[in-house]
Amino acid sequence: MYILTRNIVRFFVVILIQVLVMDNVMINGYMVPYVYLLFILLMPFETPRWIQLLSGFMLGMGIDLFENTPGMHTAATVMVVFIRPYLLNLLAPRDGYESETFPRIHYYGFHWFLKYTLIIVVIHHFMLFYLEVFQLKEFLSTLLRVILSSILSASTIVLSQYFVFRK
Repeated sequence: MYILTRNIVRFFVVILIQVLVMDNVMINGYMVPYVYLLFILLMPFETPRWIQLLSGFMLGMGIDLFENTPGMHTAATVMVVFIRPYLLNLLAPRDGYESETFPRIHYYGFHWFLKYTLIIVVIHHFMLFYLEVFQLKEFLSTLLRVILSSILSASTIVLSQYFVFRK
């Protein structure tokens, strides 16, 4: 029950932080840190697949409602939620994941968490920004935006592990 309550609170907190704080941080008109992905990244390993997909859908819809981007965040978020279990299997330690642990730096180390975060963030940003542009004419400028925003988002998410989610 405690884990469920904590995740529900985290759901609303990441949406509020994204909408009220991070959306106002735009660097060079190119980079926006999307920290709401932290909710997906920190979902417990044992979370049923249907709850993951439903949560990702609701998270994306929440961001879309506030940012007036009909369906773009929802599509990108559902995509990374769909890919997440396969990625976790790919990145799993030799002995598998320990029971009652979470995908955090504290449990699996910096390198594991950085790879996990970067892959999820790059896939999300790639889908989000190319849906936003919806043309290949500006492929390279959009790719630059994906790379720069992914670096900013992943850095912010990794730093949050040290400052917000301490043991």
